[in-house]
Amino acid sequence: MKVLKSFIAIAVLAFTFFFAGSNWSHSEVAEYMIDPDHSQVIFKVKHLAISTVTGRFDLFEGSYKLDSDNIVNSSVDTSIVASSINTNKQKRDDHLRSDEFLDVEKYPNITFKSKEIKKGDGNKFQIVGDLTIHGVTKEVTLDAVYEGHVASDPWGKERTAFIANGEINRKDFGMTWNKALEAGGFVVGDEVRITLEVEGIKKEG
Repeated sequence: MKVLKSFIAIAVLAFTFFFAGSNWSHSEVAEYMIDPDHSQVIFKVKHLAISTVTGRFDLFEGSYKLDSDNIVNSSVDTSIVASSINTNKQKRDDHLRSDEFLDVEKYPNITFKSKEIKKGDGNKFQIVGDLTIHGVTKEVTLDAVYEGHVASDPWGKERTAFIANGEINRKDFGMTWNKALEAGGFVVGDEVRITLEVEGIKKEG
């Protein structure tokens, strides 16, 4: 009997330590509201084919559902205010808001809604979803990493976080403006690299 009790005790301890060290096991499926104060929507585009311009969108909202036991049951739904684009240069930002690029008066929002989540190795996963920019919707895949979980912040809120990266071609979304360079190449690159740094607060109720 003592041997059996010892075996059970060891098994329970092993189970506890295993799941305590797993970033996926903090809770069951839950909904999180994206915290814009601790999240970022960043993009990078080549300029003159030799340097990179980095920008961001300052206004966005959304939510995601996280199933910690089976990540494929999770989902993401976000909306970005297109006019909040910010590259730290007013003239350039005004051009990006114009009808030669985002045309923010006609298309005020950029949206992303996931259709499928694919589990990867460890804390890695992929988010497949519909991205709508400039009134055009295309399926994109983002490579994501689950960053962790805080059961209770200083204000008693439960939080999780992830980072997602992807790449799109702006011409696929109808943004074709450019200027050719005499030496070859163009002023603005076609490929846009996207990084989403997301922190969410668990929705109560």
